[in-house]
Amino acid sequence: MKITLAQTARLEFLARVTDKEWQHLLYTDSRLFGDLFTVQTAEKIQSDPVLAERLDAFVSRFGRLQDTVGDKLLPALLSALAEPVGPAIDNLDKAEKLGLLESADLWMEMRRLRNQMVHEYIEDLAVLTSALRTGHDFVPMLVQTARHCVAETRRLLSA
Repeated sequence: MKITLAQTARLEFLARVTDKEWQHLLYTDSRLFGDLFTVQTAEKIQSDPVLAERLDAFVSRFGRLQDTVGDKLLPALLSALAEPVGPAIDNLDKAEKLGLLESADLWMEMRRLRNQMVHEYIEDLAVLTSALRTGHDFVPMLVQTARHCVAETRRLLSA
């Protein structure tokens, strides 16, 4: 299998970006969830700009890493592996079969959660709290997937 120079450059770039993004997400996750995130914690967002900033950083970094891996790195990696690239769900199913992803269904659930955090988090503090805690629970899977994709990318490029 022959990988073009453009594919190589794109994969190298995406691997570097993904490495930075998962590290930043882990940092923000540990800062936001150092203690249990509760509705009472969420009530402080309006009066605590540091907490509000951490929350925004978490939601942003969670979504950004998911977008980078699912919408950019994974399709580029599949293409370089001479796998067909198609709609997101097909790419996720293929990634699951290749062992890059724990579960395509969980990834789609994580995607819906990300959309909920982005669009609904200010209005209902109970929804916010639940979504954030579920997002926190998904962080290990998201980071593991990112790391697996980066490792497979580097393995492919060094072959």
